[in-house]
Amino acid sequence: MKIGFLTACLPQVPLKDLVPWASQQGFRTLELAAWPVKSTRDYQARQLDAASLNKEEARQIRELFASHSMGISALAYYDNNLDKSLKKRKYYLDHLKKVIKAASMLEVNLVGTFVGGRADKSPGENMKEIGKEMRKVVKYAEDRGVRIMIENCPMDGWQRFNLPGNFAYSPELWEALFNEVPSQNFGLNFDPSHLYWLGIDYNRAAKEFGPRIFHAHAKDCEFLPEGVYRYGIFGKQIDPTPWQSGWWRYRMPGMGKVDWMRFIQTLKSAGYDHILSIEHEDPEWEGTEEKVKKGLQMGREFLAGLL
Repeated sequence: MKIGFLTACLPQVPLKDLVPWASQQGFRTLELAAWPVKSTRDYQARQLDAASLNKEEARQIRELFASHSMGISALAYYDNNLDKSLKKRKYYLDHLKKVIKAASMLEVNLVGTFVGGRADKSPGENMKEIGKEMRKVVKYAEDRGVRIMIENCPMDGWQRFNLPGNFAYSPELWEALFNEVPSQNFGLNFDPSHLYWLGIDYNRAAKEFGPRIFHAHAKDCEFLPEGVYRYGIFGKQIDPTPWQSGWWRYRMPGMGKVDWMRFIQTLKSAGYDHILSIEHEDPEWEGTEEKVKKGLQMGREFLAGLL
């Protein structure tokens, strides 16, 4: 496996500086953040302006990566593709198509996104609407040699307090998604950290859904004993913050409770031997570019020792 990272954690660092730095640290791939220029959600960036990319710029980017013995594992754009506002939804889906087109120009065959969700409809109604939208997205991608992958993050509290904002976080929902969108070019960006705090066996899930794992995120997770006592599994109720429950938090690989040796072995036995892409959301290693980079370095060193 090759180790890379999602570039959203370094939104102010341009690609021309990020690629050589990553290569010098021993990374071999980057998962390029490609949010729109006008975007306000957290954990987003745009080392790639997909909306304006042309063939000459794509050629230059490919040469930049090749000159540093680096690859692009995927393009990343995660927003609510099921927004109840049809105007917003169209904006998100239109940009997703631009990211798919950019991936094709860059000769990258993976684009990661969310299916999203609507808090004003039932889970079953959500799934039917997801199917309608994602079948069109996957067909658009297939025509350009690109596969679509969905990260299994519940995005709790994103659309409405105490409710999931991305209906793709469990084996039950994956089965429903793949029934709605039966294409073999529709799969998962598999992240064990979400499954850990949800109480789902991430190794069993990786084994069962191995053929649908297109890409894997490397992010750890730990429980906070005081938060477990004070808030319980429903999380903080007074002045809550989306996806910050108070009783668990994300960590760099090796700093939480995910059994990475077993997980890597499970991935390999399930037929996956591709990319481990660090998704840096560790609050202990945020705040400055220096701290973020140090966190990435520690995560890479830990994973490299297991490969």
